[in-house]
Amino acid sequence: MGILQTILSDLGIPKEDLHEQTLLHQDLQLDSTEIVELSLELKRQFGVRVKLETRQDMTLAQVCQRIETAIQSEISLSQT
Repeated sequence: MGILQTILSDLGIPKEDLHEQTLLHQDLQLDSTEIVELSLELKRQFGVRVKLETRQDMTLAQVCQRIETAIQSEISLSQT
């Protein structure tokens, strides 16, 4: 979760507000533009596309799970 915290901190969110159960919309009040920025930065950092819905609130733990899933999918595809 360290890189995710750094990215969100770079977007102006204090690190002390970032916990596994923190919600992107409700707690951090990220708008759709910021969600897109987050998604693009995740792609740059991890090399995979991480789909973040703008209508569904997600916890930081759920975002981390999506990152892991995307990386595993990419690894599986590269091995075939």
